[in-house]
Amino acid sequence: MYSTLFHIPSRLGSEPGIPLFGFGLLLVLWAMAAVGSSLWVAFRSGWSDAVRGLLLPLVITGAMIVWVLPALDDGRGIPIRGYGVMLLAAVAAGTWLSIVRGRRMGFDADTLLALGTQIFLWGIVGARLFYVIEYHEQFFSAERSLAATVADVVNVAAGGLVVFGSLPTAAAAAWWFAYRRKLNLLVLADCIAPGLLVGLALGRVGCFLNGCCYGGECELPWAVTFPPESPPWFDQVQRGLLPNLSPQQVGRSLPIHPAQLYAAIDAGILAWLAICFTPLARRDGQVFALVLSIHPVSRILLEMIRVDEPPALGTPFSISQLISLVLLGTAGILWVVTFRRPPRLSFDSQSPTD
Repeated sequence: MYSTLFHIPSRLGSEPGIPLFGFGLLLVLWAMAAVGSSLWVAFRSGWSDAVRGLLLPLVITGAMIVWVLPALDDGRGIPIRGYGVMLLAAVAAGTWLSIVRGRRMGFDADTLLALGTQIFLWGIVGARLFYVIEYHEQFFSAERSLAATVADVVNVAAGGLVVFGSLPTAAAAAWWFAYRRKLNLLVLADCIAPGLLVGLALGRVGCFLNGCCYGGECELPWAVTFPPESPPWFDQVQRGLLPNLSPQQVGRSLPIHPAQLYAAIDAGILAWLAICFTPLARRDGQVFALVLSIHPVSRILLEMIRVDEPPALGTPFSISQLISLVLLGTAGILWVVTFRRPPRLSFDSQSPTD
């Protein structure tokens, strides 16, 4: 576990220094980058595409610089979390792979960058909302101020995302993007599916650094222990597996399954399978259908060794397992839809618009 990597100072130079966040230097750099990127996209595709593709991401980024980042200052500056770093690495790797695949499927890099930005932002919104709703007792109480609650809710870099929560918002963003640009949504889904899985694999490494999404106790040679006051440590104290003493007296947690790394390996293997299956697919949407068929099954199995999610809705299954069952049904419908479409001759012949 390596939750905090380092801190970024809130001010640069000697006292009083130049403010970096809020109405400071970072906002000036953001404004310059916003103008430059808008002019570039407008030059390439026109002002309408620039506004549609960049306005919302730029506004959200600016709002985060002005209001969110100052709220994250813990007195030593802005903490750079291992989870947040891996999240950014996930976005970069997934977008790069999608661009590489997109060249063979008729999508230009600008289109996939714009899509990736919207999927990332709206996916984060959905995943965070799902987490906040599921674990609302951690955020809302009579003793907490509104400012502290808002700061905790938006502090995504500290961890706390439910992957399945991102599906509705990310899917809606992708559908709206394809609809506005008159793109074939199934081809688009095939293009980005392996990239999403690569991003998921790196994101799970971030979960391991943060200590969330942990597994149950085990005595296997690769079992891991977590430090005091980590999520697994607190969980074991609450369940009576560790004595309710000071962290110094208790020490590290009991050995547990590195469930986060299991999930990372699982997502990496599935990404590889999706890439290998791409030239074998004969209809649009079948690569994504394959992913949607296999991932829920592996998630149901992985949930059996995780202990961080209780049974939901009066069933013996966790909320992630229940959603996985819904996704399996969706996968079946998608397979039926794809087999009703005309076949493609090869991966290279796919067109993004028909």
